[in-house]
Amino acid sequence: MNTVGALSLDDAQLDRRIQRASDALLRRQGPDGHWVFELEADATIPAEYILLRQFLGEPADLELERKIGVYLRRIQADHHGWSLVHGGPFDVSASIKAYYALKMIGDDPDRPHMAQARAAIRAHGGPNAANVFTRIQLALFGQMSWARIPTMPIELILLPRWFPIHLSKMSYWARTVIVPLLVLQVRKPVARNPRGIGVAELYEGAADIKPASKAAATKRVWTVGFNALDAVLKAVEGLWPKRLRARATQACVDFVTERLNGVDGLGAIYPAMANSVMMYDTLGYGPEHPDRAAARESVERLLVVKDDEVYCQPCVSPVWDTALTCHTLLELGGEAGEVAAARGLDWLIPRQVLDVKGDWAQQRPDVRPGGWAFQYNNAHYPDLDDTAVVVMAMDRARPRSGERFERAIARGTEWVEGLQSRDGGWGAFDADNSFHYLNNIPFADHGALLDPPTDDVTARCVSMLAQLGKDRGDPQVKAGLDFLAKSQMPDGSWFGRWGVNYIYGTWSVLCALNAVGLTAEDALVRRAADWLVAIQNADGGWGEDCESYSLDYRGHQPAPSAASQTAWALMGLMAAGLIDHPAVARGVAWLMRVEDDEGFWPEPGYTGGGFPRVFYLRYHGYSKFFPLWALARYRNLTQANARQVGFGM
Repeated sequence: MNTVGALSLDDAQLDRRIQRASDALLRRQGPDGHWVFELEADATIPAEYILLRQFLGEPADLELERKIGVYLRRIQADHHGWSLVHGGPFDVSASIKAYYALKMIGDDPDRPHMAQARAAIRAHGGPNAANVFTRIQLALFGQMSWARIPTMPIELILLPRWFPIHLSKMSYWARTVIVPLLVLQVRKPVARNPRGIGVAELYEGAADIKPASKAAATKRVWTVGFNALDAVLKAVEGLWPKRLRARATQACVDFVTERLNGVDGLGAIYPAMANSVMMYDTLGYGPEHPDRAAARESVERLLVVKDDEVYCQPCVSPVWDTALTCHTLLELGGEAGEVAAARGLDWLIPRQVLDVKGDWAQQRPDVRPGGWAFQYNNAHYPDLDDTAVVVMAMDRARPRSGERFERAIARGTEWVEGLQSRDGGWGAFDADNSFHYLNNIPFADHGALLDPPTDDVTARCVSMLAQLGKDRGDPQVKAGLDFLAKSQMPDGSWFGRWGVNYIYGTWSVLCALNAVGLTAEDALVRRAADWLVAIQNADGGWGEDCESYSLDYRGHQPAPSAASQTAWALMGLMAAGLIDHPAVARGVAWLMRVEDDEGFWPEPGYTGGGFPRVFYLRYHGYSKFFPLWALARYRNLTQANARQVGFGM
């Protein structure tokens, strides 16, 4: 019996909960050693999949359409539209796409769910209030004038790198989405739309609401200037030399084809993949052309097909899922877990990118490749977060692995070190991708055009370097710590770019501070730990709403307790050395109480970040491995009477 404050935790019961969860996780391992769990976004991706098929005029698959319809109707919210997250507020762009997709597959516009959705869309401004990408979808189907779309001239791809607006100054995801869109914007194709379905009714009586930018730190002078530039570009659109336009078009095709990534797709993310298919189709590539066929197959591989539902994932997460599951099993210890983790790490070895200098090399041409991507294959776009997590897992496995991970660890570490930004932080895919003025261009209303250094990724890289033996005196570690010290919020928390939100960021940074030897006596650690304790829910868990990404954030946005967020908070407090704090015992008790009969934790909410304020992710694996990891760590620290976490995560 482990007693903390007034709460007693039964060791035997804890062991049983851990064993059940461990068994369940081991059963999910693939025959080749890896794990991959569903990755769900909002209604936009399955809706766009329906529209893509109609754009291409593909033969009807009525059963597939029926199942996607079941999914879209199920996630329609009580406000009659569609949200970006489970239980979230109405989103006009997601609702327009979902409504159009349901109408496209045969839902009668007069049925209650459609009539109610239509009224809600009109009340929120209709199509004219939608974001840029939704307006492009409507323009492709002749449902909106291209004049209402911000102009991105295709000649952009030919500009020199020193030019203020250049693809290399944008994030990887923006690059891969925009390049095929440049072709679509200049060619302005019209979808085949064999059923002739439109949504003109969404304009009727719509409120006069202008689309609002979701970008942070926009400046009026820049916005006015870029809007004026957009007006000029529209005025001269027909005056571009034809040879120059043809050369730019070919440059776009070459860019896409080089990064096509086989059946894993351009950038290995849905919007880029779908745009590449439409680009090839618009340029006359037939369905049998190998590039178009591969691009189309990449989209199909994102479908999650269930007995009565189908949805389309935004991408897949096998490297991330496998690496984090390996950490969990290594924390558990024991023969079965360690053997399974070793198989997972062996699966990861050949997925390290060692022979392709991706787009990141434009900023760091002298750095050798050595990172891991998030997906099965995405050689041009490995990421720092995955790489740091994989390296730390391989380092943890060294005692039983012999020498087989040494080369992978060395090359991964070299790549991470080489991608540190000048301000001491790390971004996700590129170094020094901090051209914030670009957030003011009309095309950037989603606020996700850039990939600047963030607290969570910086913390992960510092954790990796510290776990590998570098101390606070190391120049790169010191620069990373200085970055984190400056970015701590007034309440003691840190921002979480890729997980929701400040709980995720604070856990990440506390792990890094522990790895470099800082304790609860240090002001950075103490303030962060106090914040985590202060925001604990009454039931013992932790939760945080996606509204915490709001541009007018004023403090913690509480939400019902979630398994993954509770696990992050617990591991953050344990990294801070507060293993004996009553808040930790209450959190552990909550996880034990809500574990289901299979050994997992129910979590309908979204705790993954895509693009703040625009796009969120529900990682189905998060509620399967993070809570188990937290319980195993708690058991290890209490039963061994240890008080310091010995690893970077």
